[in-house]
Amino acid sequence: MPENFLVTIRYDSKESLGIKEIMNKELKLRESFGNKLFSSRQGLIGVSLPSEVPKRWARDGKAMEEQADMLGIPIMVKNANNSEENQILQIEELIEQGVDILIIVSISGSALEGVIKKAKDKGIKVIAYDRLIPNVDLDAFITFDSVRVGEIMGRYLIEKVPIGNYVIILGHPYDNNAALVNQGAMDYIRPRVLQRYINIVKEATAVKWSPEVSYNIVKDALKVNNNKVDAVLAPSDSVAEGAIRALEEQGLAGKTVVTGQDADLDAARRIVKGTQNMTVFKDTRELGKEAINTAVKLAKGEALDVSDITNNGKVDVQSILLKPVLVDKNNLDKVLIDSGYLDKNDVYERTSFVK
Repeated sequence: MPENFLVTIRYDSKESLGIKEIMNKELKLRESFGNKLFSSRQGLIGVSLPSEVPKRWARDGKAMEEQADMLGIPIMVKNANNSEENQILQIEELIEQGVDILIIVSISGSALEGVIKKAKDKGIKVIAYDRLIPNVDLDAFITFDSVRVGEIMGRYLIEKVPIGNYVIILGHPYDNNAALVNQGAMDYIRPRVLQRYINIVKEATAVKWSPEVSYNIVKDALKVNNNKVDAVLAPSDSVAEGAIRALEEQGLAGKTVVTGQDADLDAARRIVKGTQNMTVFKDTRELGKEAINTAVKLAKGEALDVSDITNNGKVDVQSILLKPVLVDKNNLDKVLIDSGYLDKNDVYERTSFVK
């Protein structure tokens, strides 16, 4: 075997190989979205969701992933399974994995002070998504107008049940939105209470928006008041689910007016059946898309399209508030199905294709 080989070598220019063109395209992409969002690290946007129940959180996460994918931005989404400890650990993992932006739906905002400080110390931008996180340094807050959500519910109830016995259920105590929804609803209900047209027979909190908790709240109210409950202010569809189950046991489903929020599939089905009267639609596709767009603007140092300023106890937070929509049997098809948010066959539980 010979010790030396003669090999033909060919030299081509960068132009002939298209390398210059590729480099120019990459430069344009970097300029388009900011150098930071095209760094070599992965998981540049980190998302922390509380759970996949209610199902809306899975929908939010999907909307963010689709928007990030469309923009060519890496994203990592984690689900804490409704555990505060899991959420803290997962956010710490995202910090260690080198994210530049954190989008957080907090389970308990007060529990996140320490881990958010870690993120801010590393220069990471933090966006509170749907739920305001109190007493921390935030760069943005993105949500629907929760006071308006409550106003829609409260006005609906007093129009449908101007006189009668009400059960008032509040959402999770550590969710700022729960207080805002209740505030908006009670702005309509309270004057009727003071005029003695409405009697609040029970007021209680559904911890973690649990349907099991709301089931027991309504079951107890029915027992104490001899089934004389005319309306239930349920601040979410998951809470409405438990309330309606208690009403069904007493043959009152469809007779007692029940509100809701989130426009999830099961709620839409209950509206069709007549056991839930309304829900408030918050198009999470738009909210998720807005979160990613806001993350891009923060990374580029651009001004945000701010709707309001919200003080979280520590700082004034730039807030982007989207508008909610009332949905009942009269507009369900138009708002939820025609928009592509829900499938008609799923809502009406049909196995064959229906246009």
